[in-house]
Amino acid sequence: MKTLLGISVAALLLGSLAMSAEKKVKMQDLPPAVQQTVKEQTKDASLVGLSKEVEKGKTVYELETKKASGQTRDLMIDSAGAVISVEEEVALESVPAAAKSAIEKAAAGGKVTRVEQVTEGKSVSYEAGIVKKGKKSEIAVRADGTEMK
Repeated sequence: MKTLLGISVAALLLGSLAMSAEKKVKMQDLPPAVQQTVKEQTKDASLVGLSKEVEKGKTVYELETKKASGQTRDLMIDSAGAVISVEEEVALESVPAAAKSAIEKAAAGGKVTRVEQVTEGKSVSYEAGIVKKGKKSEIAVRADGTEMK
């Protein structure tokens, strides 16, 4: 009986993980409003990938693009075609001084491998990939340099 209960719990957990996972989709599978947003957002960039996932009970779509310059840009789009958030690769030099300082302090003795500006509504923050002694890490900071948890 305990074995059956354990198997049932494991199956339930795996099922819930699978439901929250990203699923690759094709343009023609997107709702018309999302298709329109994708077309608008890829005018000056190449489409790298499209995926669909359920977050907090709502379906969202992730659009991955790459500009001719090589910079990446990821957008989260709701079912109505509204852009929820944008993650755009930027140069460390373009980041506000306080955020740049916090990123450089976290990377001391290592190397900053990438920086992204994350915009959600009016909120802007920065995420940086860091490599220190062969170990990869990431830091997220607000424009004022405070670390986000």
